[in-house]
Amino acid sequence: MNQSQQGAWWKEAVIYQVYPKSFYDSNNDGTGDIQGIIAKLPYLKTLGITMIWVSPFYLSPGADNGYDIADYYAVNPDLGQLQDIDDLIKQAGELGIGIMVDLVVNHTSDEHRWFQAALADPASKYRDYYIFKPAVAGAAPNNWRSIFGGSAWEKVAGEECYYLHIFHKKQPDLNWENPQLRQEIYAMINWWLDKGIAGFRIDAITFIKKDQDYASLPADGVDGLASIKTKSRNRPGIECFLHELKEHTFNRHRCVTVGEAPGVPLQEYDSYIGPDGYFNMIFDFHAADIDVENGSEWFKQRNWRVGEFKEALFASQRAFCQAGWGTTFIENHDQPRALSKLIRDADYQNDIGAKALAAMYFFMAGTPFIYQGQELGMKNFCRQSIAEFDDISSLDNYHRSLAEGFSEQQALGFINQRSRDNSRTPFPWSNSVNGGFNQGAQPWLAFSSTDFSVNAQSQINDAHSVFAFYQKMIALRNKHYPQALIYGSFAAVEDVDERIVAYQRATHNERFISITNLSAQHLPYTLPAGEIVLNNYADADATLKPYQTILVKE
Repeated sequence: MNQSQQGAWWKEAVIYQVYPKSFYDSNNDGTGDIQGIIAKLPYLKTLGITMIWVSPFYLSPGADNGYDIADYYAVNPDLGQLQDIDDLIKQAGELGIGIMVDLVVNHTSDEHRWFQAALADPASKYRDYYIFKPAVAGAAPNNWRSIFGGSAWEKVAGEECYYLHIFHKKQPDLNWENPQLRQEIYAMINWWLDKGIAGFRIDAITFIKKDQDYASLPADGVDGLASIKTKSRNRPGIECFLHELKEHTFNRHRCVTVGEAPGVPLQEYDSYIGPDGYFNMIFDFHAADIDVENGSEWFKQRNWRVGEFKEALFASQRAFCQAGWGTTFIENHDQPRALSKLIRDADYQNDIGAKALAAMYFFMAGTPFIYQGQELGMKNFCRQSIAEFDDISSLDNYHRSLAEGFSEQQALGFINQRSRDNSRTPFPWSNSVNGGFNQGAQPWLAFSSTDFSVNAQSQINDAHSVFAFYQKMIALRNKHYPQALIYGSFAAVEDVDERIVAYQRATHNERFISITNLSAQHLPYTLPAGEIVLNNYADADATLKPYQTILVKE
């Protein structure tokens, strides 16, 4: 850890991500809402978290579930109104809980007034707020493939030109080369900070700088296209934009910033999170995408080993500690459930496995994030047809899998394993109708099962539940041993079986060893002398049981 960054308030946070549409439907219209979050604040306080990251609630047509923003200053009426956000900030604050919101400034919705003005008048100043290029030989300007599949260029009706969309065609990219656009973005950011939010999770921020040659690349798929990431992710010159962004906004407020930073090499972390870094912390995805060769091409699956997963975790830990501060997480709204992805032994996709994964990541260096339902040990949901999926990335991956020669059954298998709908299925509050998500209205995303045995009501008063395990972890980190478990040094424990994830957190007078067996085998391991402060089994001896996790205070 960089010593100059000791003691910041956001390091002591435990951040809980809420996906509003799927959290709690307070008015029984099928969609979760802001009032639903307010209603469940006591639950989150009981868990022990200190900040809520609220996924997008802005006005949006919903092509990418809110990440296609039509108005940065308005709330999607399905979720509530601006007053509800003010109430959430106030009532959460009264409980000592901060509110972090998503900042999506790589692109807008194609229904944003800027883009509509750009389409209406090619001479408008708004045409330069986006990236329009003339057709080349009657076709797209180059062969870049969007993250969601297909060409990254969409033809403008009635014109011989195209606009760029790194993601969905309804998410046109903003032109960060335009200083007037940048000032509009900064004004919006400061407006939200003035409202009293605690900070931002900054979406897809490493994509805002594109190579200005807009050159085609050698094709890397049967579609004749090439991944857009090569020319648009963490490209030279992005540092100018990110420094300016920080100076005009974040530096003027007491706030926390968390960058979504795929494509940033470990050796460049100092630029992002160092003493003069762009953000306070970033998300690292090297371990999160261990099961696929490419996070946006799910048919390129990998038969990964625990040893390489562990090394990916530890490599990011070393980079975080050397550069500044990082995050720890195993789930979010773009990932399947960790219990289904990281534990491949079905017999342990249960409380034992959920607790093993929890303790494995939670005590690493950095600010821990918990995604809704993770604290209950939720698993993936299996769907029988592609028609049952809502996620646009799932639909694109399904069709790309077919184009690559896989069968419909194989393609559906990839999607069930990796779909973002796995984590977006409505939250199970009880074992009642619709899992207590609402009073019976059809949820916006249908359940694929009516088994709600994993639910909050059954766990909140159960001392042996996954929920109680998370409560205990939070208390250990934040109340009992913060000096070691928040600010202590990190070091991997070497010379252990590759299926054992072990590391230490230490200060000059305290040391903890975290040991997790990520396998279904009994593995010999001599525990260090000391007090066992956390264990997902009732006992511990010289052999680690399958998926046993232990935290020892030496």
